[in-house]
Amino acid sequence: MLRLNRQSGLAVIACILMALSAVRPTRGAQNHVVSPSEMQKEAVSATQMHQRNVEKVTQFMSSPQAKQALQSAHMSPDQVKVAVSSLSDEEVAQLASRTEKAQADFAAGRMSDRDLMWLILAVVALILIIIAVR
Repeated sequence: MLRLNRQSGLAVIACILMALSAVRPTRGAQNHVVSPSEMQKEAVSATQMHQRNVEKVTQFMSSPQAKQALQSAHMSPDQVKVAVSSLSDEEVAQLASRTEKAQADFAAGRMSDRDLMWLILAVVALILIIIAVR
Protein backbone atom coordinates (compact mmCIF):
# COMPACT_ATOMS: atom_id res chain seq x y z
CA MET A 1 0.00 0.00 0.00
CA LEU A 2 2.82 2.35 0.86
CA ARG A 3 4.44 1.58 -2.43
CA LEU A 4 1.33 2.58 -4.37
CA ASN A 5 1.14 5.94 -2.54
CA ARG A 6 4.78 6.64 -3.30
CA GLN A 7 4.27 5.98 -7.02
CA SER A 8 1.14 8.09 -7.01
CA GLY A 9 3.01 10.93 -5.29
CA LEU A 10 5.81 10.77 -7.85
CA ALA A 11 3.28 10.79 -10.68
CA VAL A 12 1.56 13.86 -9.20
CA ILE A 13 4.91 15.67 -8.80
CA ALA A 14 5.87 14.80 -12.39
CA CYS A 15 2.56 16.16 -13.67
CA ILE A 16 2.99 19.38 -11.70
CA LEU A 17 6.53 19.88 -13.01
CA MET A 18 5.42 19.29 -16.59
CA ALA A 19 2.57 21.75 -16.18
CA LEU A 20 4.90 24.38 -14.73
CA SER A 21 7.46 23.93 -17.48
CA ALA A 22 4.73 24.25 -20.12
CA VAL A 23 3.40 27.49 -18.60
CA ARG A 24 6.71 29.20 -17.90
CA PRO A 25 8.07 29.55 -21.46
CA THR A 26 4.79 31.09 -22.57
CA ARG A 27 5.12 33.88 -20.02
CA GLY A 28 8.76 34.50 -20.92
CA ALA A 29 8.04 34.50 -24.64
CA GLN A 30 5.49 37.29 -24.24
CA ASN A 31 8.26 39.60 -23.06
CA HIS A 32 10.20 39.03 -26.29
CA VAL A 33 7.43 39.52 -28.81
CA VAL A 34 8.24 42.16 -31.42
CA SER A 35 5.34 43.99 -32.95
CA PRO A 36 5.00 44.09 -36.74
CA SER A 37 5.43 47.87 -36.73
CA GLU A 38 8.76 47.56 -34.87
CA MET A 39 9.91 44.92 -37.34
CA GLN A 40 8.94 47.18 -40.23
CA LYS A 41 10.82 50.12 -38.69
CA GLU A 42 13.93 47.96 -38.29
CA ALA A 43 13.68 46.76 -41.89
CA VAL A 44 13.24 50.29 -43.21
CA SER A 45 16.16 51.51 -41.11
CA ALA A 46 18.41 48.72 -42.38
CA THR A 47 17.40 49.43 -45.97
CA GLN A 48 18.06 53.15 -45.58
CA MET A 49 21.48 52.49 -44.03
CA HIS A 50 22.35 50.11 -46.87
CA GLN A 51 21.28 52.71 -49.43
CA ARG A 52 23.34 55.45 -47.74
CA ASN A 53 26.41 53.21 -47.72
CA VAL A 54 25.91 52.31 -51.38
CA GLU A 55 25.64 56.02 -52.19
CA LYS A 56 28.88 56.76 -50.30
CA VAL A 57 30.79 54.12 -52.23
CA THR A 58 29.19 55.13 -55.53
CA GLN A 59 30.00 58.80 -54.91
CA PHE A 60 33.60 57.87 -54.15
CA MET A 61 33.79 55.87 -57.37
CA SER A 62 32.39 58.87 -59.28
CA SER A 63 35.28 61.14 -58.31
CA PRO A 64 37.68 62.19 -61.09
CA GLN A 65 40.49 60.17 -59.52
CA ALA A 66 38.31 57.07 -59.38
CA LYS A 67 37.20 57.49 -62.97
CA GLN A 68 40.83 57.78 -64.04
CA ALA A 69 41.76 54.68 -62.04
CA LEU A 70 38.87 52.74 -63.53
CA GLN A 71 39.86 53.79 -67.05
CA SER A 72 43.42 52.64 -66.46
CA ALA A 73 42.04 49.27 -65.33
CA HIS A 74 39.72 49.16 -68.39
CA MET A 75 36.62 49.07 -66.24
CA SER A 76 33.35 50.90 -66.49
CA PRO A 77 31.96 52.91 -63.56
CA ASP A 78 28.58 51.34 -64.30
CA GLN A 79 30.01 47.85 -63.70
CA VAL A 80 31.28 48.96 -60.31
CA LYS A 81 27.94 50.57 -59.41
CA VAL A 82 26.07 47.37 -60.25
CA ALA A 83 28.58 45.29 -58.29
CA VAL A 84 28.35 47.56 -55.23
CA SER A 85 24.56 47.43 -55.19
CA SER A 86 24.65 43.63 -55.06
CA LEU A 87 26.87 43.45 -51.96
CA SER A 88 25.52 42.57 -48.52
CA ASP A 89 24.82 45.20 -45.86
CA GLU A 90 28.00 44.35 -43.96
CA GLU A 91 30.21 44.40 -47.06
CA VAL A 92 28.85 47.75 -48.21
CA ALA A 93 29.24 49.20 -44.71
CA GLN A 94 32.91 48.15 -44.65
CA LEU A 95 33.54 49.64 -48.09
CA ALA A 96 31.76 52.87 -47.14
CA SER A 97 33.94 53.14 -44.05
CA ARG A 98 37.10 52.62 -46.11
CA THR A 99 36.07 55.15 -48.75
CA GLU A 100 35.26 57.76 -46.08
CA LYS A 101 38.68 57.27 -44.52
CA ALA A 102 40.38 57.49 -47.91
CA GLN A 103 38.53 60.70 -48.77
CA ALA A 104 39.45 62.22 -45.41
CA ASP A 105 43.12 61.23 -45.82
CA PHE A 106 43.22 62.63 -49.35
CA ALA A 107 41.55 65.89 -48.29
CA ALA A 108 43.98 66.25 -45.38
CA GLY A 109 46.96 65.74 -47.69
CA ARG A 110 48.02 62.45 -46.09
CA MET A 111 47.50 60.66 -49.39
CA SER A 112 48.74 61.51 -52.88
CA ASP A 113 46.82 61.10 -56.12
CA ARG A 114 48.84 57.98 -56.87
CA ASP A 115 48.06 56.46 -53.46
CA LEU A 116 44.38 57.24 -53.93
CA MET A 117 44.41 55.62 -57.36
CA TRP A 118 45.95 52.44 -55.92
CA LEU A 119 43.39 52.43 -53.14
CA ILE A 120 40.55 52.82 -55.63
CA LEU A 121 41.86 49.91 -57.68
CA ALA A 122 42.15 47.82 -54.51
CA VAL A 123 38.55 48.63 -53.55
CA VAL A 124 37.33 47.74 -57.04
CA ALA A 125 39.32 44.49 -56.94
CA LEU A 126 37.80 43.69 -53.54
CA ILE A 127 34.30 44.33 -54.87
CA LEU A 128 34.90 42.08 -57.87
CA ILE A 129 36.38 39.32 -55.70
CA ILE A 130 33.37 39.41 -53.36
CA ILE A 131 31.02 39.19 -56.36
CA ALA A 132 33.03 36.36 -57.95
CA VAL A 133 33.05 34.30 -54.74
CA ARG A 134 29.27 34.32 -54.56
